[in-house]
Amino acid sequence: MFHFFNKKKFLVDYLDGFIDVHNHILPGIDDGAKTVDESIALIKAFSEFGVTHFIATPHIMSNYYPNTRETIRASLTQLKSALLKNGLKDISIDASAEHMIDDNFEHLLDSEGVMPLKKDYLLVEMSYLQPPINFDDAIIKTASKRFFPILAHPERYGFLHHRKKRYQEYKDNGISFQMNLLSLSEYYGKEVPKVAQELLENGLIDYVASDIHTMNQLEALKKLTLSKKMVEQLLPIINNTIQTFY
Repeated sequence: MFHFFNKKKFLVDYLDGFIDVHNHILPGIDDGAKTVDESIALIKAFSEFGVTHFIATPHIMSNYYPNTRETIRASLTQLKSALLKNGLKDISIDASAEHMIDDNFEHLLDSEGVMPLKKDYLLVEMSYLQPPINFDDAIIKTASKRFFPILAHPERYGFLHHRKKRYQEYKDNGISFQMNLLSLSEYYGKEVPKVAQELLENGLIDYVASDIHTMNQLEALKKLTLSKKMVEQLLPIINNTIQTFY
């Protein structure tokens, strides 16, 4: 997949050895892979460009995907068994969750029902339309429980696109940012890559991940090309993601 004479570079050529810390490849528990076979197909496609380490992050969202440690671990066990049966012994996969900040989130914190990344990082998300009323309190409580909050795909929250000062305010309040790799294309619309590039240029992105749900998304990722400048901006963040979560 190397294309030495193109001005644009294929992003996946720089992902060999990457650990994907936000994806929906566990089977049958959210809007990602529906079956074990779909999970295996996604993992095989990732491995084609050198990604063999994953932290799966199914949604925990009270009104839509009320997952628990038990449902997530059961799905992980099922997938690990299938990996062995398919001879995919080089795949490393663990499970965390993408936590919606909703009216149940603080209860999950109090009841130790959250599933952190690597012990003390907590991946959180919110509505794309407006911030939750309890957002600030939820972040304070997250920190009080000794978790470092990571906001998933900040570039995709449309209500922030016209309130960009809020990004710096979030950072000042101790929130890290995880950008979706597909946000560097127009996969999510024309405005998202503009915001993603601005956040990159301003040094606000800490981590990157795929947030892959389907094979169509993975095929779009494989086709994604970037300028040399964009690759240079992205490589330190790719490396920081590996160093933090590997």
